[in-house]
Amino acid sequence: MVQPKVLTTEQETAYKALGIPLDHRIILSLDGGGVRGILTLQLLKKIEEIAGIPCYKFCDLVAGTSTGAIIGGLVAFGKTAPEIEQLYIEFVTKVFLKRNLLADRFLNPPKYDKKNYRAALRDLVGDITLKEAALKTGIDLFITAKDVTDNEETFFTAFNKEGGTFGTYQDALLRIVMEATMSAPTYFHPLERFIDGGTTTYNNPSVAALLEACCYDGSGKYDRDRITLFSLGTGKLVKSVSPEEAFNPNGLDVYFWLNYVLDESSQDASSMQSDFMRAKFIKSDYRRFQISLDSQSLSKLPDRNIENLHITHAKWLRDVPDEELKSMEMDDVSKFQLLKVIGEAMVEYIMEKNKFQGDLVKGNRDELVTAFGNVSRIRQMVSDPKWMEEMDS
Repeated sequence: MVQPKVLTTEQETAYKALGIPLDHRIILSLDGGGVRGILTLQLLKKIEEIAGIPCYKFCDLVAGTSTGAIIGGLVAFGKTAPEIEQLYIEFVTKVFLKRNLLADRFLNPPKYDKKNYRAALRDLVGDITLKEAALKTGIDLFITAKDVTDNEETFFTAFNKEGGTFGTYQDALLRIVMEATMSAPTYFHPLERFIDGGTTTYNNPSVAALLEACCYDGSGKYDRDRITLFSLGTGKLVKSVSPEEAFNPNGLDVYFWLNYVLDESSQDASSMQSDFMRAKFIKSDYRRFQISLDSQSLSKLPDRNIENLHITHAKWLRDVPDEELKSMEMDDVSKFQLLKVIGEAMVEYIMEKNKFQGDLVKGNRDELVTAFGNVSRIRQMVSDPKWMEEMDS
């Protein structure tokens, strides 16, 4: 028997403002993405503004990977989205601290040193455990990390239930888990046996969090047909490769393809999860908010003057060239303010569309994620035996 959620007056007001059925539980799922988490925070701030109360006061479970777990951990710790944004700005300069002048992702990894970030986390959250954080705010917590020794994804969880909390690693220190989940290979040293939770299929932790909540949490709170799931992306890099470049990449082939595969594997997994949720195998109210970082997507957003940012030659958001947008890697601190503006413009777009009250989807795809391709040409090409013969000439 699933436990019904008894809403306070302010929770009921938040539910109604966001168009959430009053008998639903709410899962907040936050993707990984390095500095691009500043984009996610713009969405989170607006959700809290609409609700009228912080996420930790009306959400039931917060799930996060990497930068999403840092934000999620701070939500569970009792911080509001504006407070997290200020802390996040401070953290970014501490997270991406080069190990030395010769440090490089591929030639001399890892690129960055975690000691300042580790000290900042210790000063902020101290030695609070996942259990203590969950009890403090009443919000359940779910954070991913990859265990390379046991070769499996580890879910660090703490679920509130009558008489206490439940979770295999509920006594783990929050700051240790928040470091484990962001220890991305080549960027940072592993945390002993743990690396970034987004290195495989869990950069978007939404389906894993839903599975854990409905099947394994031990509290009996979650009914898969009575869940509203907010899934917030960090901006998707669309790394389109021409057929010519795929056949003959610029530079070293191994560098080109390793970089491509590292980026695309987690993004493809994220898309698969969105497709699964939208296929309605379960009745959950799924609301995904994601954007691809390319000129076609930005052309849909309300335009904004950005000449005061001094990080691009473009004076308007819609004029930022694809070359600059494609370079927004997880550690590109120089684009931090531009990402914040993109997030703000995305919020304005969402407010005009549905005010966060539904999935941001067109057909069965994310409305702000660009799709490239030419189906008619591809269909003709791969059906023609002469085309394959020409490949050998």
